[in-house]
Amino acid sequence: MNTNDAIIKPTLREWLLSDRPQSRRQARLGRLYVIWSRFAENRLAVAGLLILFGLLFVAAFADVLAPHSPVQGDLRGARLLPPGSAGYLLGTDDQGRDILSRLIYGSRLTLFVVVLVAVIAAPVGLLVGTISGYAGGFVDGVLMRITDIFLAFPKLVLALALVSALGPGIENAVLAIAITSWPPYARIARAETMTFRNSDYISAVRLMGASPARIVTLHIMPLCLSSLIVRVTLDMAGIILTAAGLGFLGLGAQPPLPEWGAMIASGRRFILDQWWVAAMPGAAILIVSLGFNLLGDGLRDALDPREAGQ
Repeated sequence: MNTNDAIIKPTLREWLLSDRPQSRRQARLGRLYVIWSRFAENRLAVAGLLILFGLLFVAAFADVLAPHSPVQGDLRGARLLPPGSAGYLLGTDDQGRDILSRLIYGSRLTLFVVVLVAVIAAPVGLLVGTISGYAGGFVDGVLMRITDIFLAFPKLVLALALVSALGPGIENAVLAIAITSWPPYARIARAETMTFRNSDYISAVRLMGASPARIVTLHIMPLCLSSLIVRVTLDMAGIILTAAGLGFLGLGAQPPLPEWGAMIASGRRFILDQWWVAAMPGAAILIVSLGFNLLGDGLRDALDPREAGQ
C-alpha cells in the first residue's frame, strides 16, 4: 500500500460519520454510532446500563451464583441470622432461608415480569396509537375514549382490581400490569403518527399506491419506535414497583417463590429488630429501578434528534 492510498482511505470513524453514505448499511451503522456516542457521554446512563447487564448476568447464572436454596431453609440453626453470619452474607429470613440466594433467584421473576409486560403492552399501545392517529375521525375518537377510560384509573388500583378478579399469581399479575400499561404508549404513538401522517414522505408513499395498513406498519410504526423505546425503558421502574406492590399485598407471586415484594411483606414483621429481612429486597428494588431510570434518561437524550445540533 502506497502513501497516497493510506491518506485517501478513510478511517472507520470517518466512514461511519460520512455525510454521504454509500449504502443503507453504512447509514444505519453511522446512526447507531452517533446514538452510542451520545449515550456514552452520559456516565449515569452508562451506570444504568451496567446495572441492567448485572441484573441479566445474575438472572442467567442464578444456579451458579446462589450459595443456598432459595426455598429451603434451616429453621433450627439459621433463623433470622444477621448479615455477615457464617455462610449467609446478607442474613436469613424467618424461615431460615438465605436472603442473598432468594434475591438472586428473585431477579429472574423481576425480568420475567418486565419482559412480558413490555412484550404485551408496547405492541398493543403502538398498534392502537398508530391506527388512531392515521385513521382520525370516528376511529380516533373511539380508540382514544377507550384509552381515556384506562387512564382514568390509577395504575395500581386497576391492577389490584384485575388481579383480584383473575386470582393471585405471577401470570395474572403480569397480565394485569400489561393491561394497565398500554394507554401511555398509545398516546405517544398517536401524537407521533399525527406528526408524520401529513408529511411529504408519507404522501409520496400514499401516491405510489400503498395501502393504509402498509403505510402504518412499514412506514409510520418504525418512526414511532424511538419514542416508544424511551418510554418503555422509563416505565420499567414503575412496572417493577407495581409488581412488588402486588407481591407485597399477596396478589403477585405466591410463596415460596422468592419475589422481592413478597419478601418485603414477610419481613415487615421484623422491621425493628431484624431489619435486613425487609431492607435487602427493598434495596434490590431500589437499585434496579434506579438503573432503568438512568438508562431511560440516557436513551431519551441519545435518541432525541434535537440533541444532535447541540
